[in-house]
Amino acid sequence: MIRIFSFIFTLLMPLMVLCENGIPIFLGSFKSFKTVEHGILIIADNAKVEVLHFSPTIVRIRINRSGLQNDFSYAVIQQPIGDFRETKDEKDSLILLTDSLQLIITKNPIRIKFSNLSGKTISSDYKNFSLSWQGTEVTCYKKLFPDEKFIGLGEKTGPLNRRGNAYVNWNTDIPAYSYREDPLYVTIPFYIGIHDNVAYGIFLDNSFQTKFNFGASTDDEFSFFSAANGELKYYFFGAKNITGIIRDYTWLTGRMNLPPYWSLGYQQCRWSYYPDSEVLNLANTFREKKIPCDVIYLDIHYMDNYKVFTWNKERFPDPKSMVSKINTLGFHLVTIIDPGIKVEKGYLNYDDGIKNNCFIKYPDGTLYIGNVWPGRCHFPDFTSPKVREWWGKSFTALTLPGVEGFWNDMNEPSAWGQSIPCIVNFDFDGHHSTLAEAHNVYGLNMSRATFEGTKQLLNGKRPFVLTRAAYAGIQRYSAVWTGDNQATEDDLMLAVRMVNSLGVSGVSFTGPDMGGFIGTPTKELFARWMSVGVFTPFLRNHAEINSRRKEPWSFGEDIEEISRQWINKRYRLLPYLYSAFYESTQTGMPVAKTLAIDYPCDEKIYENDFQNEYLFGSEILVAPVSSDKAFCNVYFPAGEWFRISNDRFYNGKTEAIVDCPLDDLPVFVKAGTILPLQSVIQNTSEKPSPVLEIHVYNGKYPNSFTLYEDDGVSYNYENGQYCRRQILFDPVKKSIIIGKAEGSFPSKFTAYRLVLHDFGTIMGVKLNGKEQTLKLKNSKQRFFESTWTYDTNEITY
Repeated sequence: MIRIFSFIFTLLMPLMVLCENGIPIFLGSFKSFKTVEHGILIIADNAKVEVLHFSPTIVRIRINRSGLQNDFSYAVIQQPIGDFRETKDEKDSLILLTDSLQLIITKNPIRIKFSNLSGKTISSDYKNFSLSWQGTEVTCYKKLFPDEKFIGLGEKTGPLNRRGNAYVNWNTDIPAYSYREDPLYVTIPFYIGIHDNVAYGIFLDNSFQTKFNFGASTDDEFSFFSAANGELKYYFFGAKNITGIIRDYTWLTGRMNLPPYWSLGYQQCRWSYYPDSEVLNLANTFREKKIPCDVIYLDIHYMDNYKVFTWNKERFPDPKSMVSKINTLGFHLVTIIDPGIKVEKGYLNYDDGIKNNCFIKYPDGTLYIGNVWPGRCHFPDFTSPKVREWWGKSFTALTLPGVEGFWNDMNEPSAWGQSIPCIVNFDFDGHHSTLAEAHNVYGLNMSRATFEGTKQLLNGKRPFVLTRAAYAGIQRYSAVWTGDNQATEDDLMLAVRMVNSLGVSGVSFTGPDMGGFIGTPTKELFARWMSVGVFTPFLRNHAEINSRRKEPWSFGEDIEEISRQWINKRYRLLPYLYSAFYESTQTGMPVAKTLAIDYPCDEKIYENDFQNEYLFGSEILVAPVSSDKAFCNVYFPAGEWFRISNDRFYNGKTEAIVDCPLDDLPVFVKAGTILPLQSVIQNTSEKPSPVLEIHVYNGKYPNSFTLYEDDGVSYNYENGQYCRRQILFDPVKKSIIIGKAEGSFPSKFTAYRLVLHDFGTIMGVKLNGKEQTLKLKNSKQRFFESTWTYDTNEITY
């Protein structure tokens, strides 16, 4: 049977090639249209075109030659809202209006143009051709504006501005990837275009292999995106600014849940820590050296012959006892999990998977076998709801001993040789498809199964889930790390751009392997990477099995001390950082923001010297620099800026040469910033000092900061058990207001120290009208302390 099938498949291959290389078929002209719920359906010469109103700033376009079939997506969680405000059927065009956008659809041939209500073109189909099919591949062509720039596409290498580059989306395991390597592990087919002081977003929701070309063709007149198969379904985002576009994209595809507070701390990983005595020794060493740390990872060697959901009985004879001991020291354990289930009768997860029909198959019903760490393996079909449920329940082998973090790896899916046949069948949530369509969403659905299963098993605790492979919408289930990078200066800078690009694409909780997974950094590079890591949402130090150890003390006492200082800073920043994570759950704003989000029309930020600069949270400007430089050139965007380490002042829209020793990365705050800092703690379960420092940097314009707290462990915040208060700075009224607390969670801080930066000579300070003693820290910093109340506190100066 298998031989016959293979023979038929071989005969079909030449026909498939002929179709793919045939004469392209274009969309053609308008024939008719009708009104449908939330939009219109156009009949064209060679396809049907559906245009739906998802919101006043979001419009969806669906185009299919064979008619519009199942409207299914793993990425999109919303439904259309409302209808077009007006539909005009004119002689040569259809005009559709929302409260924010105008769509002009020309009839002969069909072209779609998006404009704002004043008539300014935001995006338009290319004048010569808009849509074509070659075989099953469908391509959409867009006009390329002379000054147009492109950001996004998630985890991609290359420059901040994607203009002049082309990319492929096909999740791929590429260890030691280079500056221009493509594709990598993650597919997020969403980008933002910027030109002539306007911006727009496009999300191509198609999980087949997709391609994006941003003017890399020779004529430089058009950009295009394509899908190898399936319908062309894309969402157009027309909010007035990039903040609004990201807000809309994450409304459509979902926003992250609040992660456990401990996952924001420092995390230590290596391939591999074993046996249990080494894990305990590692935990004790962190505490003895007073280097803060919250997480220790176990890589593949904790398992019995690499079989998932097992423990090696010699290396870890009593995992529950080990986890309990490191928990006592303030650590949480994260264990790696791969999708491959070893083919071995008597192995519980294999037998159970066979019994419950959980594994992917060829069309003739033969189970697919691929070789990975355990040897010959079957692979679960995570696109099946029953398989996701089965997978989630399997985590009892880890949760019962006390594991609370789950690291999904090898889930592109990766098999030795990287070539799983695309004819393998998948359930696709009842829509039935093949690997060709399921490949890019495999990691997303594995992460979903892991998150949903462990959330149930942890009895109200938040699980931490980390993944290597992903698709759009992954932020709902998992953090993402940027795969198997290298210990080089170039990889340090590339990591910053990849993290920021993932942030543009809806993924806030992300970061690289600090220090570089593959190879050994110089001690200077390791120190520099640790400093940049402090200002990265996900802070994990990781090293491959054959590289030098990369614990903070592994490079000598001088680097150990520098590392300690930087990690201390991370823990001091936790009130600010956790509040930024909370903001991301509400608005989708990334924690690490490329400057292109807030300053998209500033040409300077796209230059090679400055493209790596970014905002950490809403106020901190980070200027990453390689370890071999003692000085670097920093660009300051609009506003006024202070260097955190010494309060030195810089005007916006200027460049400056600044020093950058290993213990002082160039980091700045904007004038008007309100920056909360806590005392140093050794782990997040340790209570900080009850005195919270609130640093206010003088500026010309009012500013506010929302300080957010909850228990960091449970979902009780969903029922109002949180503490949220707004802090306001008004330089005109000369006041700082510590707002009233909202929510029922008692703050861990009962007093505050207000630190005023660059306020000049202050004659006196009043707290709610009462004179306060003002202390001088240095020539630029003045401070006083007071006790929290749940009523408004107003400080005037």
